Amino acid sequence: MKKKRVLIGAAIVVVAGTVLATLAMRGRGEDTIQVQTAKVTREKIVQKVNGTGKIQPKTQVKISADVSAKITKLAVVEGQWVEKGAFLLELDRERYLALVESAEANVRSAEANAKLVNENLVRAEKEFARSKELSGRDLESQSIFEDKESAYQVEVARYDSAKNQVSQARATLKQARDDLSKTTIYAPMSGTISDLNKEQGEIAIGSQFQPDVILVIADLSVMEAQINVDENDIVSIALGQEAEIEVDALPDQVLKGTVSEIASSANSTGAGSTDQKTEFEVKIVVTDPPQTLRPGMTATADIFTKTNDDALSVPIQSVAARTVDQLTVKGQTREEAEKIFTNDKDGFVEVVFCIEGGKAVAKQVKTGIQSDDLIEITEGLNEGEEVVTGSYRAISKDLNNGDVVTINNEEKPDAKEKTEQASASN
Repeated sequence: MKKKRVLIGAAIVVVAGTVLATLAMRGRGEDTIQVQTAKVTREKIVQKVNGTGKIQPKTQVKISADVSAKITKLAVVEGQWVEKGAFLLELDRERYLALVESAEANVRSAEANAKLVNENLVRAEKEFARSKELSGRDLESQSIFEDKESAYQVEVARYDSAKNQVSQARATLKQARDDLSKTTIYAPMSGTISDLNKEQGEIAIGSQFQPDVILVIADLSVMEAQINVDENDIVSIALGQEAEIEVDALPDQVLKGTVSEIASSANSTGAGSTDQKTEFEVKIVVTDPPQTLRPGMTATADIFTKTNDDALSVPIQSVAARTVDQLTVKGQTREEAEKIFTNDKDGFVEVVFCIEGGKAVAKQVKTGIQSDDLIEITEGLNEGEEVVTGSYRAISKDLNNGDVVTINNEEKPDAKEKTEQASASN
């Protein structure tokens, strides 16, 4: 009986121990966070700036009329190639011909009047000279001399006025001839008629302030993507940087290009609202544009701003932001934590969680350039260290400095987690 009691007691102890061990293991399992990890490696990182915009010819000229008239002749169609100096269109000339003839008549009349006034001036000048001579010899009264002098001065003034009238008439004639010449329009450059807005018989409205564009001539051999870049990214853009361009209308092609122009002033939209955006226009010359590329097509461009072929890198989601308080481990004071971690001006510390002895240990890092997937680590990590790469929720919210973790590199992030990560990146 005594031996039986001992065996029963031993069995109870084993069962109790098993139960306690199981509960302890379960407790530990609930306390641990499941993570995915990867090694710190050296990779090529290409940093890009993205923007959207339109495809446009690098050189194009908008043709509009300087005078208002009906289009009587239209010699081109959209898509036609024209050489520089080629006849494009003609406007109704009748009214402008009449204005030229009227101006020519006014010039002749003003010149005839000036000639007559000049003859009177010559006669008045002779009479004044004779009177001056006679007055000097006391052969003519002073009053007559003064009358002759006044008459001469009047003729001088009349002649000056007549000459001004001639100048005005000639200027009016010059303007009328210029307006007449503008009724015929020729191509200012060689190119393709990329846009034709008027038909023969329509009225062309001449204006220097609000041009009524009749057609557009473009050099389609040199095309560029005119894209808008956010103000926070424009400082990374420089002339000569390479770019890849995707055009919505050409889904199977990736075009190459080079940054050729960067705007100095910004374009702002949605001013005063939550949707306010400040952007700068950047022009990218397309290398070897295909024949199918057309002005006005929507384009998206990735500009390669920086490249490091041997960057110490981790997945971009591995870098997290924490406060010093959040990084303080149990048994450690804030002052002790501040000797390890230094926050930035916003009060946060940029960290990566490394795996050491089954725990996630936060290490402060300094980062460099980044691509869509990787980010460069310039300080704080060594090649070959094991860092936490997922889940996104664990890195961004749940994981604390010193937490015990369970590594499961077979688990992939689900769709919800990918969506959260993409939203945070944007």
